[in-house]
Amino acid sequence: MRVITSVAAMQRLALRWRRRGARVGCVPTMGYLHAGHLSLVRCARRLVGPKGKVVVSIFVNPTQFAPTEDLARYPRDLKRDRELCRETGTDVIFAPTERQMYPADYSTFVVEERLSRPMEGESRPTHFRGVATVVAKLFNIVLPDVAVFGAKDFQQAAVVQRMVRDLNFPVKIVLAPTVREVDGLALSSRNKYLEGPLRAQAVALSQAIAKAREAVKRGASVKADALRSELREFIEEQPAARVDYIEFFNPVTLEKVDSVDRRTHMALAVFLGATRLIDNGPLDGKGG
Repeated sequence: MRVITSVAAMQRLALRWRRRGARVGCVPTMGYLHAGHLSLVRCARRLVGPKGKVVVSIFVNPTQFAPTEDLARYPRDLKRDRELCRETGTDVIFAPTERQMYPADYSTFVVEERLSRPMEGESRPTHFRGVATVVAKLFNIVLPDVAVFGAKDFQQAAVVQRMVRDLNFPVKIVLAPTVREVDGLALSSRNKYLEGPLRAQAVALSQAIAKAREAVKRGASVKADALRSELREFIEEQPAARVDYIEFFNPVTLEKVDSVDRRTHMALAVFLGATRLIDNGPLDGKGG
């Protein structure tokens, strides 16, 4: 396994692979890898086959953080990440520096105008501009045939899929299932921040999704506002919890719905102390 930090070196290697006809899978991450990330790596390996190449990018992307967010303290451990990637069959870790990705006079960004607006877009207005930009750059550097994203970041994957379609990137986007702890907490690098009682309280996110599923089982349709209020009250029974948003939406268009049924998707963001967690899932109970 190689670790490459240079954009030019990664592009040269990717072009060499392409000339040889090797299929390339890319797993974009910000590092501090966990079992959820590793499931994406294994998925990429299955998709490209034993003769293909799997690239895991590790880059804490500054353009997707607002000034008030946790860029400086976002967990990093490249040595640990290298071992996990090696054990999971990664061929190359692409770990560029910030200067490699964003020269001092950098001034070009990619903006998706529709799917990026609700939910995370409302709470973090510049977030998806940074995500779309860095993913577009990674695709131009790694030249993958397929890229694997996790369903925990459902809206992010939708934005990337739309960008790929609209800008004609020759990349297939694959959405892999969310990996959870035994108690239902979705795996996230930010779970590292959940010290003491915060860890137990964080289960309220997945429990809220389960409650929404039960609600739609009991009736053909449920009013979104009423269900949102009920779930907010449930979550904020936890002493450290503060709901940022709870939303019900069409999983294709991401448009908010007034009535919730089995076709609806749910997403939420909750602060546990200073730590902001997200989760989502379909309300038909078939995934997430």
